[in-house]
Amino acid sequence: MPILIIDDEQPIQHILSEALKDNYDSVTASSAEEGLELLRQKTFALVISDINMGGITGLELASEILTAAPDTVVVMMSAEQNIESAVKALRVGAYDYIVKPFDLRLVEATVRRAVEHYELCINKRQYEMDLEVRVQERTVELLETTIKLETEIAERNRAEERLNYMRYHDVLTELPNRTLFKDRLGQALSTAKRENQLMAMLLLSIDRFKEIGETLGATFADELICEIAERLTSSMREGDTLAYWGSDEFAVLFTELERAEDTIQISKRLQAVLKPVFLLGGDEIYVTASIGIALHPLNGEDEASLIKNAAAALTQAKQQGGNSYQFYTAEMNAKAVHRLTLESNLRRALERNEFVLHYQPKVDINTWRISGAEALIRWNHPDKGLIAPAEFIPLAEETGLITAIGEWVLRNLCSELKSSFSSSQSLSLSSNISARQFQDPNFFDLVMSILTELRVDPAQIELELTESSIITNLENGVRTLSALQNAGIRISIDDFGTGFSSLAYLKRLPIDVLKVDRSFVHEASTNPDDAALVLAIITLAHNLGLKVVAEGVESEDQLRFLYLLRCDEIQGYLFSKPLPADDFKRLLLEEQFASDQWTALRRRIHPRTEQKRLSSAA
Repeated sequence: MPILIIDDEQPIQHILSEALKDNYDSVTASSAEEGLELLRQKTFALVISDINMGGITGLELASEILTAAPDTVVVMMSAEQNIESAVKALRVGAYDYIVKPFDLRLVEATVRRAVEHYELCINKRQYEMDLEVRVQERTVELLETTIKLETEIAERNRAEERLNYMRYHDVLTELPNRTLFKDRLGQALSTAKRENQLMAMLLLSIDRFKEIGETLGATFADELICEIAERLTSSMREGDTLAYWGSDEFAVLFTELERAEDTIQISKRLQAVLKPVFLLGGDEIYVTASIGIALHPLNGEDEASLIKNAAAALTQAKQQGGNSYQFYTAEMNAKAVHRLTLESNLRRALERNEFVLHYQPKVDINTWRISGAEALIRWNHPDKGLIAPAEFIPLAEETGLITAIGEWVLRNLCSELKSSFSSSQSLSLSSNISARQFQDPNFFDLVMSILTELRVDPAQIELELTESSIITNLENGVRTLSALQNAGIRISIDDFGTGFSSLAYLKRLPIDVLKVDRSFVHEASTNPDDAALVLAIITLAHNLGLKVVAEGVESEDQLRFLYLLRCDEIQGYLFSKPLPADDFKRLLLEEQFASDQWTALRRRIHPRTEQKRLSSAA
């Protein structure tokens, strides 16, 4: 065991070396500096150093040794036989203290303890290192075991999830299978019954799929089914369910329908996504689909009934030659056929110029003269005659034809204003503008281009919009209305009181006229609540500097009530139903409202004004 003895007196070095040579390998140094150099070159178990030496003292050396070699044990020796020296030595990290002159037995005992202490420290450090290695190895083993276990658990969970998924999904298309569809159908039925909702189940079958499969082979037939599944999936709303029914059939579940007719649009949408060509193995394949429709609660209260009835409707659709949809009931089929025919005819009506305009006069309640008219579209069907707007306008809204029809109305209104009504310079004609038409970014440019093209004074045009069509996009709506109003066009809010009717909106809108809805006018002279509403609307409008037009005036009592409330204009069957252009022109020229019949009515409504008029005439 190597020991380093440091003392500036060689006799001391020799005495200690001789005393310890039997058990230890002693190396001597004459100064602290020499001892430090030896410590840098070799590891010593023990350093015995004198405290008082020239240069670095023993106390300073002890700190240096413990910093350079923490495991080395330091024993200090000194001729000073006092406790203070020993305490100083222990404070700097010395293990023990030897007093000169030596008691060699005491020196041997001190060295033996110091060396044993060194060995204990070394063994402890080695044990800790070995323990750390074992801990790390065990940690790695545990981590590997944990990862392996987690992997096995994850694989088992994935396998269970896959098994569960395959239990409820088709392997080929990965769509829900019959089992899952029936489960969702049951849940949807429970909700529909609880919430009193309309829902539909559709069965869709690919026409001529058997022939396609026989021509292309099973592999391409499967590929075709998968591509059809992808296209149908892309047309689903969130919450709808599309399932693969097997062979060439798919089942679809639609909930929260507003009307039975909505399934027509759904069926057409499903058929439309299948219309583009399919490319399979270099071949172009075109497919069509037949659809059977069953509705809850109309065609069944439970899963089995809806599925059975949808299948029966699908059979009917196939018997029609394919590429069609059929409702379960004959009545619904008739409605669907009527709607489809109507839509087809409506698309051709514009091309064939089958629309005409009728004009319902607006009468100034004070002057008793026609101040304007509302242009109302009629469809002059070649077979069915005049079709009322209530029958075809909603369909035009759904199909998007309303924009083109609205443009036709505005263009023809301006054309007839110039050609038929040019003699009435103060006459203004109003046109109803749909929400879809108004929200078109090019609406303002379209209106101005028509007025410019036909050389119509914007002051003679009034555009009637509902509150909801403006509020849909309020900021854009206000900008468009402001531009129209700045161009000289009057803006009217139609059916006021039935929409949002919010002052916060109303005061922001650049408008000129409020039209009181006919539903309030109808009972205004008999129902206090309706009377209060009409009074409030007229008062509000006048306070905002707006003109008020009352729609649906049909009785003398209604007229008298509106006159008392100082309504500005009235419109309704009391004066005239909507008239064809020629009849309206004749009405303007003959001034029929100046006849004896209407003179008597004026006297009954506002006798004081009539008396003044007669006095002035006399």
